[in-house]
Amino acid sequence: MTIPSLPDPQVLARRLAARAIDVKPPPLLASGTLTGITGLTLEAAGCALPLGARCRLRSPGSPNCEAEVVGFRGGQTFLMPVGDLGGLRPGSRVIPAPESDRVPVGPTLLGRVVDALGRPLDGAPAPHCAQTVSLLGRPLNPLRRAPVEEPLDVGVRAINAMLTVGRGQRLGLFAGSGVGKSVLLGMMTRFTEADVIVVGLIGERGREVADFVQRTLNSAARERAIVVAAPADASPLLRIHGALRATAYAEYFRDAGLRVLLLMDSLTRFAQAHREVALAIGEPPARQGYTPSVFARLPQLVERAGNSDRGEGSITAFYTVLTEGDDPNDPIADAARAILDGHIVLSRSIAEQGRYPAIDVEASVSRTMTDVLPAENLAFARRARGYLGRYRQSADLISMGAYEPGNDPRLDEAVAFHDSLEGFLSQDLSEAASLPASLKALKAVLEPAS
Repeated sequence: MTIPSLPDPQVLARRLAARAIDVKPPPLLASGTLTGITGLTLEAAGCALPLGARCRLRSPGSPNCEAEVVGFRGGQTFLMPVGDLGGLRPGSRVIPAPESDRVPVGPTLLGRVVDALGRPLDGAPAPHCAQTVSLLGRPLNPLRRAPVEEPLDVGVRAINAMLTVGRGQRLGLFAGSGVGKSVLLGMMTRFTEADVIVVGLIGERGREVADFVQRTLNSAARERAIVVAAPADASPLLRIHGALRATAYAEYFRDAGLRVLLLMDSLTRFAQAHREVALAIGEPPARQGYTPSVFARLPQLVERAGNSDRGEGSITAFYTVLTEGDDPNDPIADAARAILDGHIVLSRSIAEQGRYPAIDVEASVSRTMTDVLPAENLAFARRARGYLGRYRQSADLISMGAYEPGNDPRLDEAVAFHDSLEGFLSQDLSEAASLPASLKALKAVLEPAS
C-alpha cells in the first residue's frame, strides 16, 4: 500500500500561508485581584474579562500561574488554573494575557509532538510558526460543504469492506478498556491514505502517550503527523485545549486543500474535563454527573471536522468513546452516536476469542457507506453481515450440538461461511489491507468459485 507524499515544501508553505489568518492582538484589559480559591475555582475582582480569556496570576516571590476565565457572577470573575497553584495568596494580581485564543500554525509542525499549549515534548526546539488561527475554529456554512462522495482507504480490511469510510466522515470508535482500541488507531495512522495526520491524545496515561509516539508511529507516518498530548495528570483546561488545538491544526491543513486524518483519543476524556470545569463553577449535573453544557460542547467540537467549504480539503475524523463498564448506553456514547456519521464498536467477547481487530460488525455502522461504494460491493457487505448475525443468533445451539444441518437453509449458509468470514475479519497489526484488496477478498470469501 502506497502512502501519499506531501507537496513540495515551498509550494505547501505558500498554500498554507494563504489560508492562515493574521489578526492584531486585542488591547490589554484592566488587571484585577485574586479574592478566593475553592477547589480548582479561583475568584477575582476588578477584571471584567470575557469568557475564554487567558490571564496570569502574580504573587511576590512565586512563579506566575496561568488561568482562564470560565464564568462570572456579579462583580466576581471565575478562573480555572492551567498549571500549578503553588504560591498563590490573597491579593495576587490577575493580569490579562493577549492573544489567548490564537494558535500558531505552519508546516514546521509536521513531525512534532507538542502539549496542549503548543510547547514541544519531543526535545526539539519550538516550531517557528508565522501565522495564527483561532483555537475555536470558524463557523462553516453546512450548505457550502463538499459532500462525502469518495471512499477513504484506512488499511484495515474489516473497515474497508464492511464499514467503508468516506473522505470527510466523522466516526466514533466505541470500546471498553483493553480491547485493542489503541492498536486499531495505530494501524489507521500507518496505513490511511492521508496527506497529514493529527493525533490528539487527551486524558490518556503518560505511558500510553510515549508508547504511541515511539512504537505505534513508524518513520513514514511520523513525518506527516502532529501529535498533541494532554495526559491524564494535566488540568481539565489543558485536556480541553488539547482537543481544541488538535482540531485547529487539522482545520488549518484542511483549508489548504490537504486530506487530513484526525484521531482523537478520547472524546470521553474531553467530556469529562468539561464536566470537571462545569461542576467546579456550580453548574448542576443532568445525566450521570454530566452537566448540560457538556452535551452542547460535543457537537461544537465534532462539527469542526468534515469536508471544507472553500476547496478540496477534508478532515476525516475518528473519535474514540470509552464505554464505561462496556455499557453502550453510557451518556457520552449515546450522545456521540447521535452527532457522528457512524460508529465502530470493539467487542470484549470477540477480543477474548482472540480475533483482532475485535470489531463487532453487526453493532457497527457507517452512514456514508452507501454513498461511496458501488452496489455490488454493498451487496457483498450486507450478505456477510447477514451471515454473521444469523450465526450469532444460533451460537448457543451450535455450541451445545443441537444444530442439525438441513432444517434452516439460511443458518446452513451462515455456518458454512462463518470460519472464512472470521479469517477475513482478522488482521495482523503490521499488515496493510488496501481498499481494492479488501473488497476483492470479501468477494472471494462469499463467491469462492468465481
